Amino acid sequence: MKISNLRFQISNASNDRGVALVIVLWIFIFLSVVAYDFSISVREEGMVARRYVEETEGYYLALAGFEERLYRLLLARTSPEQTAPQEDAPGQDGSVQFGEWYEAALGSGFYRVRVVDEGGKINLNLADENALRRVFSNIGLDEARRDILVDSILDWRDEDQLHRVSGAEDDYYLALSPPYTARNGAFDTTEDLLWVRGVTPELFYGLEEDGVARVALKDIFTVETRGNRVNLRTASAEVCQALVGGPRDECETFVERRKSLSEKTLGDLLDLLNLGSEEARPTGLVFTNPSVVTIEAQGFRSNGAIPSSVKGVVRLLDRGRGFELVRWVDRDPWMATGRVG
Repeated sequence: MKISNLRFQISNASNDRGVALVIVLWIFIFLSVVAYDFSISVREEGMVARRYVEETEGYYLALAGFEERLYRLLLARTSPEQTAPQEDAPGQDGSVQFGEWYEAALGSGFYRVRVVDEGGKINLNLADENALRRVFSNIGLDEARRDILVDSILDWRDEDQLHRVSGAEDDYYLALSPPYTARNGAFDTTEDLLWVRGVTPELFYGLEEDGVARVALKDIFTVETRGNRVNLRTASAEVCQALVGGPRDECETFVERRKSLSEKTLGDLLDLLNLGSEEARPTGLVFTNPSVVTIEAQGFRSNGAIPSSVKGVVRLLDRGRGFELVRWVDRDPWMATGRVG
């Protein structure tokens, strides 16, 4: 009887040790999971903090680039020996070249910045039907799509609800998801084009669409100027193509040859376009100093792949009275992709 009890006790003790072992194993598994989850959380928080530091440093590098270009512009307008910004190839002197990216190191990173003359673009609010049709034809859109874009832009701008043959008014936009209404007034920004029927992100940003990369609408239209004339002195190759048509390389050649002229007039630049007869030359062109510009800046840490960005539209006041900030964009998402320029 005693031996039987002893065996029973030994069996119970073995069972208790087995249960204890299982419990200990489960505790170790639980602690391992908790430790792993904690390490992942700490790592993610560390990466978030690092990205925040990089983004913040990049932002202030971009801001420094913006301020530096703005200072150069104001200096060029007030300095007696430099009455207009320079248009030579980018150099280390920091002179302003319209449309050209300028890069400079600063601290542990660097910034890229460029100045774009809004006067060298086509005013979206003032261009008439003929001008719009010519622009969309020159950038290679087919007739059906061109008609939709022209009529829809005009419908967006007018104050009534009567849509043109290929246009759109509230009845069209309210049927979309999400629904919205037409502006029935002037465009506030060029980005408002993205709300207009027929305008796709690919067309607006100049991305490849159906295997074809077209001129970006954002690069040829503006709403910031007060007149309906294009400054041929600073117009980009994209704008020249939209105005006169023809291959892009010819327009790029025009821009490069324009830089080589030490002294130039509107007549000189028109001759560079090689349009032949006077009738072939577009109207509404001027030769003047820029007065409204957009300054785009990107800031990079030395090891940062994605930049931070800022963009501001600036009106340069006459007689050295400084400037007026018309519009400011913090951390422009499109510029932050690094696909600009």
